[in-house]
Amino acid sequence: MDYENNPKKFESVYSQKVRAGKRRTYFFDVRKTKGDDYYLTLTESTKKIPGDGYERHKIFLYKEDFNRFLAALTDAVDHVKTELLPDYDYDEYTRRQEEWEKKRAEMIASGEMTPEGRYTDKAPDHLRNKSSSSSSSETVKQPDSDAAETKSDDDMSW
Repeated sequence: MDYENNPKKFESVYSQKVRAGKRRTYFFDVRKTKGDDYYLTLTESTKKIPGDGYERHKIFLYKEDFNRFLAALTDAVDHVKTELLPDYDYDEYTRRQEEWEKKRAEMIASGEMTPEGRYTDKAPDHLRNKSSSSSSSETVKQPDSDAAETKSDDDMSW
């Protein structure tokens, strides 16, 4: 790759996204440097409320720190799981995520939701914003803020 003529100085070679609640997403990106070395960026992206946009926080993790970082993270997580909250069901959110993804796929297949996570006019009334004005039957509406269901893939209700 020609780094001199490329505005993107560091190439991403691997990326993984973890949704965490209604407004947070974590990104784990492996990047390649000009010198053919690799490092990891951990990014927390939080949706700003009110308003549009996201706030991002990054950690750059270099190969010489991988083992110590992972050991410290594992120790801290294990301490919470075994000493502070041993009776907590840590798989609860994994099950909820899997249930939501299955329901979302079904709603997309039925036309009740767009792939972007917006409810359509085919969705049940309690999921759509009743105050939106609809100019056509294809208008996409935002769900009620008080709806028991989740709003979108980005606004997954935990």
